[in-house]
Amino acid sequence: MTLRLKFLSLLALPAAVLAGSAAAQSVPVAALPVAPVPAPAAPSASSAADLRLHTDWAWTARYRDANLADAAGTARPRIVLMGDSITQGWYDLDRAFFTPGRIGRGIGGQTTSQMLLRFRQDVIDLKPQVVQIMAGTNDIAGNTGPMTDEQVQGNFRSMVEMAQAHGIRVILASIPPADQFPWRPGLDTGPRIQRLNAWLKSYAASTGSVYADYWTAMKGTGLGAREGLTSDHVHPTLAGYEVMNKVAEAAFRQALALPAPNRLASARVP
Repeated sequence: MTLRLKFLSLLALPAAVLAGSAAAQSVPVAALPVAPVPAPAAPSASSAADLRLHTDWAWTARYRDANLADAAGTARPRIVLMGDSITQGWYDLDRAFFTPGRIGRGIGGQTTSQMLLRFRQDVIDLKPQVVQIMAGTNDIAGNTGPMTDEQVQGNFRSMVEMAQAHGIRVILASIPPADQFPWRPGLDTGPRIQRLNAWLKSYAASTGSVYADYWTAMKGTGLGAREGLTSDHVHPTLAGYEVMNKVAEAAFRQALALPAPNRLASARVP
């Protein structure tokens, strides 16, 4: 083939390509295949919980409306019970224990890190005379990630310091006995509960706080609770809360008999 013929054939090629392209463009849009778009799935309970954890990790909105009502209340003495599911279940199962002036601020599954974040609004802003802090079970379980004893102790220290800086007497509750956590199978819970309770008792004495020994009152022959006092080795039954009530009443009386801590000057600033 001469050079001239090769050149003419190259000129004809784009025309053929363009003709094919035009033919493709002439196909009606309705005839082109369209992938179906799936309908959005309804949010599951777990995804809703995940969304809350990402937007309100400490669940500071949980008692927002109740705090407005309780802050305006006149019942005295005012005692706030800050805690996790054991404190929440106390209010749910034994409402009669929460006489006027006793305020439950328990949230199931929470660790000391989460309680520390909501401590101001759920305790300090209510201006109680006494706060009982019951926590640690979910720290041991690692609900919000691994926690060393020193980290757990640091969160307790911060809550006690905040309370006392605002003239609030403190009750440090022992972690109740549990020889296993059903949501963390295989975890050796008993010895670590004992170790943290020994620290809580010592720290309470060194800070002029009251130590409420629920562990001893509820413990069975091993490191778990007595038969019938819990529903799952962790969460008290009504019978369990009846045992706890006696310890709590004595701790409340002891705490209310103490002089109120001196409020720090910085805590008196409006």
